Amino acid sequence: MPETVLYKDHPAMFRNRPVLFLICCALVPFGIGIVGLLAWWLHCQATSLVITESRVTLRKGLLSKYTNDVLIADIRNVQVSQSLLQRIFGVGAVAVSTSGQGDMEIEVHGMPAPDRIKAILNDRRSALRAP
Repeated sequence: MPETVLYKDHPAMFRNRPVLFLICCALVPFGIGIVGLLAWWLHCQATSLVITESRVTLRKGLLSKYTNDVLIADIRNVQVSQSLLQRIFGVGAVAVSTSGQGDMEIEVHGMPAPDRIKAILNDRRSALRAP
């Protein structure tokens, strides 16, 4: 039986780094900007964060793949970090750790609505602990 997807998204481009985005746009007439924007877009599209009822999955890569799954029941800490500009644009970094690891197992930058991601994870953690 397939798991229900509660959240799925890719890192944002413009909202995560608006100054860099504008610089790339300004460099489009010189050819450099279009290459930079295309590479950046491909990187963002090749990265996804998926939250289901029981796990968090980070996938990276187009040609080669990197996948990291963390069971929600094992999550001990969820961190959200945002700069002032990121708070204004509603993006930020989300990091997830378990008790089995000393550092963050999943860390992804530029995610839209990072507080919503944290709330989904906390709700699922609470639901799994309830009798």
